Amino acid sequence: MIKLGDVFPDFKAETSRGPIQFHEWLGDSWGLFFSHPADFTPVCTTELGRVAQLQGKFEEKNVKLIALSCDGVDSHRKWIEDIKAYSKIEKFSYPIIADEKRELALQLGMIDPEEKDAAGMPLTCRAVFFIGPDKKLKLSLLYPATTGRNFDEILRAIDSVQLTARYRVATPADWQHGTYCMVLPTVKDDELEALFPKGVEKHAMPSGKDYLRMTPCPQKE
Repeated sequence: MIKLGDVFPDFKAETSRGPIQFHEWLGDSWGLFFSHPADFTPVCTTELGRVAQLQGKFEEKNVKLIALSCDGVDSHRKWIEDIKAYSKIEKFSYPIIADEKRELALQLGMIDPEEKDAAGMPLTCRAVFFIGPDKKLKLSLLYPATTGRNFDEILRAIDSVQLTARYRVATPADWQHGTYCMVLPTVKDDELEALFPKGVEKHAMPSGKDYLRMTPCPQKE
C-alpha cells in the first residue's frame, strides 16, 4: 500500500489514448489518478462525466487527469461515448487505464473485497491519488464501490495541498480558496511579519496556549 510521501510507482500501461509510462506522462505537472470498478456501470459513468465537465478547472491548477478501470481499451473507448452522451459533453480527452488483470489495482491497494463482477473477480474501489510534480503521493482518498465521489471537494482539497506546499500555512475545516488560513505551529512569532505581511490574528484560548493564529490566504484572488 502506497503511503503519503512515497514516490508513486512508475508503471507502463495501455490506455484509451495509447500506451503511457506514468512518470514520463506526468512530467512536471501534478496528477490526479482515480480508479473505477468497471465500465458501463452507473456511478462510474456519472463520475467520469463530471471530471470531464471539470477538466478546465483541473488544467488551470496544472493537474493532469487519468482514470483506471478493470476493463480493456476497446471497452473503455465504447464506454466513453456513453459518458459523453449522459453528461452532455462533446470532449473527453483524459486517458482511462486498462487493468484487466487487476495488477495495478492490487499494487496500489485499490481492491474492494465486498464488490465482485459477474465472473467473481474483485472490483476496484473508488480510490483517489493526488501526486506532486516530484512524483510523490500528496493526498489519497478511498471510497467503496457503491459511493460516488464529490469532485468539487477534490478540487477544494487540491487547492489546499498546492497552497500549503508553497506557504507555511494549513487550512481549517470547510476551508475554501481565498479564505483565512492557519499559521503553522512551527512558525515562530519573530517570523510572522516577514512571512505574513497581510497580518496575523491570534485567538485567545482557555488553555492559555498561543497556537491558533489566522492569516489571510496568501493567494487570495
